[in-house]
Amino acid sequence: MAQTRRMTRLRENLIAYAFLSPAMILLFLFGIFPVAFAFFVSLHRWRRFPGEYLGLDNFARGLSGFTYVIFFWIGVAVSLYALIQLRGLWQKRADRALVYVLPGVLNGAALILFIGWFTTALVPILNIPQRLRGQNLVQGIFVTELVASFQLPEVLAAWTPFLTVAVIALIASALTVTVVRGADRGAHLFKATTAAFLIGMGVLTIQLTLTEIGAASGDSLLPTQILMISVGAALLVAGYVLWTRGVRSHSNRRFVVLAAAALALMVGGVVFVAELPRLLAGGDPEVLHTFGITVMFALGTVPFQLAIGLALAYLLFQKIKGRSFFRLVYFLPYILPFVATSIVFNQIFSQRPASFANQVIGLFGIPDQKWLLEAQGIVELIFGSNVPAFLAGPSLALIVIMMYTVWTYIGYDTAVFLAGLGTISGELYEAARIDGASGWSIFRYITLPLLSPTTYFLSLIALIGTFQAFTQIWIMRTPASQSSVDTLSVYIFETARGTDPNMGYGSALSFVLFGVILLLTLFQNRLAESRVFYG
Repeated sequence: MAQTRRMTRLRENLIAYAFLSPAMILLFLFGIFPVAFAFFVSLHRWRRFPGEYLGLDNFARGLSGFTYVIFFWIGVAVSLYALIQLRGLWQKRADRALVYVLPGVLNGAALILFIGWFTTALVPILNIPQRLRGQNLVQGIFVTELVASFQLPEVLAAWTPFLTVAVIALIASALTVTVVRGADRGAHLFKATTAAFLIGMGVLTIQLTLTEIGAASGDSLLPTQILMISVGAALLVAGYVLWTRGVRSHSNRRFVVLAAAALALMVGGVVFVAELPRLLAGGDPEVLHTFGITVMFALGTVPFQLAIGLALAYLLFQKIKGRSFFRLVYFLPYILPFVATSIVFNQIFSQRPASFANQVIGLFGIPDQKWLLEAQGIVELIFGSNVPAFLAGPSLALIVIMMYTVWTYIGYDTAVFLAGLGTISGELYEAARIDGASGWSIFRYITLPLLSPTTYFLSLIALIGTFQAFTQIWIMRTPASQSSVDTLSVYIFETARGTDPNMGYGSALSFVLFGVILLLTLFQNRLAESRVFYG
């Protein structure tokens, strides 16, 4: 009977995985593999074809020595996370933990060796077009070169250990699943495999970082700067933890002590982290410049589109005539093509004296502006050229693109806010009015808190979208505006696909942008824990 139940469960699992396999294959081919391949490209000199292995040089070109700080702590964090997972497995299966750890380590080693063999074979395979230049292109020559790529000495040297470890791991995993009883043995084996793989990747990342630091030892201040920034970041985190504990404390004395300790740690952290600008000074100045423009673009669009979208949604939620028509009108810019609407904006904000924008500002005695052709900052235009460069503000061309972005997305925000308003019970508004609450009090203490999940969702989507913004900026930028409107995503595109393409450096910068977006997302999630109300 037990054998029958086991076979039935095995058959059901196989059927389930058979149905899931198409989605898993698509996820790997169009999700995981492109990201992994982009990281592989970022480690090489890559113009049109793969070049020499550079390690972290592409990242260091953009961020200078700060690259080593990031990768070192990524390796440490991945390793610690994997050790925590192994500790949880040990606590759950203390009597049989080693049974899962041994095949898990072998599986993890096999995966790492497979990645090593695959990446070793990938370079000669992608260079086949280079090797075919000048040859007589007869039928079957590509297949011949493909087979020859797998027979290169370095590829065979990577294949042998992978095959050996993979066979041993397969035998160990099969024995574990067969001999060990329990419905969760597959899940425990998978957790042990994942933890071993992550520990291996974390250790390799730390080793790579330390090797790169040693190779860059010509800069005698680099190790000291890296150590200072790491210590400063640790002090800031420790200060934040103490501050949160102090705020939650019910004792005034304990709060004062923890707050003082947190302040001291944070001051020390700021002193150490102050080394960061000097460390970044050796990087690509265009990266810092375009990142600053990206931040200005986000600050100039996200708050306005959310505020205007909420105001419009609140007005259109009222029982007014023609509200369906107005909802359609406000949503229309979001579904219209970027190219068509950007052409309209180009005409509205043309530099010609007869343009609509110049005619409007002329009513207030303001001289004609060049708008999308203006590269000067708005503060510099108002107060003159004596304004310091860091206070010049966004260029007039970037402000026009901000206005276009806000106009495009407020319809989407309005529609989502309307959906959120529809979920609020009308009884709450009726009870508040009976108690004599004013309209502002109802909006402040009922509508806004109950709309916090919607606001959180829209702010998250808007922030990610602005940091990734490309289409409208690419269409509306002009040669006259110079680089005053180029965000980091535009710079990445021009680096990877411009007149002198450098896909290795462009891929490295794309991972930098991904890291920034990931940190902002984690920060918003952390903030949402105390500010978003789901009740």
